[in-house]
Amino acid sequence: MTNYIKYLTIGDYEKEWGIYLNSVGNAKVESDEIYPSTVHPSSHYFTWENGRILSEYQIIYITQGKGVLENNQGIFEVNEGNFIIIGPGEWHRYKPTIESGWTENYIGFQGEIARHFMKQLGVTPKQPIINIGISEVLMDCYLKIFDIVENESPGYQLVASGLLIKLIALLISSQKEDELNNDGVADSINKIKFLLRDKVETDINLQEVASEFNMGYSYFRKMFKKHTGISPKQYHLQLKIIRAKELLLNTDKCVKDVCFSLGFQSTSYFSRIFKQKMGVSPVSIKEMQNPKIKK
Repeated sequence: MTNYIKYLTIGDYEKEWGIYLNSVGNAKVESDEIYPSTVHPSSHYFTWENGRILSEYQIIYITQGKGVLENNQGIFEVNEGNFIIIGPGEWHRYKPTIESGWTENYIGFQGEIARHFMKQLGVTPKQPIINIGISEVLMDCYLKIFDIVENESPGYQLVASGLLIKLIALLISSQKEDELNNDGVADSINKIKFLLRDKVETDINLQEVASEFNMGYSYFRKMFKKHTGISPKQYHLQLKIIRAKELLLNTDKCVKDVCFSLGFQSTSYFSRIFKQKMGVSPVSIKEMQNPKIKK
């Protein structure tokens, strides 16, 4: 799909939903073509001389060609496979080079939930470009959103916003992978995760684990948390609690036996942590297996 532009009407229901699309489009800009197109409304149209300020976020995926983006923080080169991220209230202007032109795919959106997810993405005017490369999975999000918006079936905004959240999540995931792929860190973290799962029923010295993988503990902990969202200690503890639940439900082991088999030093500590993680006590879980069992 090329040269597709649609601006959307937004009702109170969409605003209450928390994330809603204002505009979507796709355009193949040929070399020497005047840019931007004059078909855009005044709220979105801009000239290179004046630039523009939007009230919405925009995620623009350049899938062919190259160009330049300028904002109050500087001038940035834009290449094929780059995402341009624009935030509300940010002055900016961008254009393809005359020699190459480009193909752009864009989504404009707003909402309280939108602000939350874009904060997680972590892009700032100082670093407004994400280099992902050409991705069929990411482009598929755009194409599906274009189809949904074009048909405007009942509730289309809700479905389209779900795909938009998926797009943002994929961008965040790609950034995390890039951070962890340096020096084989991602591979090491994955191996350590398998090690922790394998050693779930034993105590494990995490500082020694870090050393075995040639990492200082502070750096290891930081990178592990980036990869999983939690510290290695909490990750191992969470695995133990999941294993404890399995044992309580699927074996004849009592709470005390499960506690000590997983390396916990006291049943009171085990019960407290179990309830924090699962929302119910281990005794309650055991009673689900057999109501006559009380401990």
